[in-house]
Formats: sequence, C-alpha cells, structure tokens
Amino acid sequence: MKLSVVIPTLNEEECIGQVMDELSAALEGKVEYEVVVVDGMSRDRTREIARSKGAVVVEEARRGYGRAYKTGFAQARGEVIATMDGDCTYPAESIIPLMEMLYEENLEFITTDRFGHMEEGAMSTMHKIGNLALSFTTRLLFGRIIRDSQSGMWVFRREALSKIRVEADGMPFSEEIKIEAFRKLRSKEVMIRYRRRVGEVKLSSWQDGWKNFRFLWRKRFRGPRDKSLRS
Repeated sequence: MKLSVVIPTLNEEECIGQVMDELSAALEGKVEYEVVVVDGMSRDRTREIARSKGAVVVEEARRGYGRAYKTGFAQARGEVIATMDGDCTYPAESIIPLMEMLYEENLEFITTDRFGHMEEGAMSTMHKIGNLALSFTTRLLFGRIIRDSQSGMWVFRREALSKIRVEADGMPFSEEIKIEAFRKLRSKEVMIRYRRRVGEVKLSSWQDGWKNFRFLWRKRFRGPRDKSLRS
C-alpha cells in the first residue's frame, strides 16, 4: 500500500524542510510513501528545499487552495492520500494512526478537528471565532456534525475521489470536501494536535471568512454544478 502526502505551499521556506523531516521520521520504514508539494509559484526557496528533501514538486501557476489540491490529487499515486500544510501546524506523526483507523473501521474519509488540542497562540481570536461560525453554519445548512469545517488535514482512500464532486478552487474547498464526504462516504472526524504556524500568515480572516460563508449558502440553495474533483 502506498501513501501520497499532498502539501500546498506558497513561500514556506522557513518550515517546509522541517515538515519534510517530520514526515520522514513518522513514515520511513512504516509505509511506502511519496510527498507531493504543489507550489503556487513561491518567490523564496520553498521548491528548492522541498526537492532537496525528496518531495515531488509540482508548480501550479493558477492561484487557489482548492486548485492546488486538485492538481496534487491528480499527481498523487498512492492508494491513500493525506493532506497537511507546509507551515509546521499539522502533526506528521498522526498520519499512520489515521491510516490504521481508516482501514480498521472501514472508513473512506477522515478529517481532523484542531480545537481539542490546540497549542496556545496557534490561532488568533478572530480566526477562531470565524472558524467556529463557519463550522456552525455548515452543520445548520447541511445537517452534518462537523466540528472543524476548515481543518486542512485529511486522510482518505484515493478511490473516494471518484464518488464526490466539488466546485471550489479557493479556500471553500476545505469545507466543501468535508460536506461531500460526510454526505456520500463513510467518514469520521478525529481530534489532532495543532501547533503555531511558522512563517507568514496567508489567510485574511474577514475576506476569506466571508467567501467561505457565501459559498456555503450558494452550495446549499443553488445545488452543485457538474464538476468533479478531478477537473
């Protein structure tokens, strides 16, 4: 069984090397794996460092969080796909236990909840309020119990991609893939440790939060377009 770890990056030279080292320590000798870094044309040494640590680096000139993941998923060759950020926030050591849970419980998709074990200072008060509001709206509109709709760490079977559809190319991709998974797949949410990020914060609490909020209402009342995850 092969694992693909897909990481979207943009100017993450301060931590991508550490992320790669943590993945090596957590996965080496336990599973056959590859790391696919999808880089949004960073202006620093992100791509160089990732390649030097063994990652497959894919350059993606089209902007968007969701666009990066679609590109990464198309590149990935593993039977299982895991996702995380390149800023040292997500725990690489959680991947193997989540993979084991995926198979032991016959699941297709696992997402993670950052709020149970969040390091002090890992998320600003404004960002935390926005995340909780978006998660509440997701539960209200779609009737799915998802505590952390914005978490960026997931572990899922590659074959699950053919069973779900997605519209978003931007930040709403995170909430949409969970909505689709909890509607159509055997899914579960699991608490993980969440750390303070290293490097520049890319999110805008107000702008990105508003885009995510509008997307939820459009998806709920307009219905999905005919657009698959592999597009």
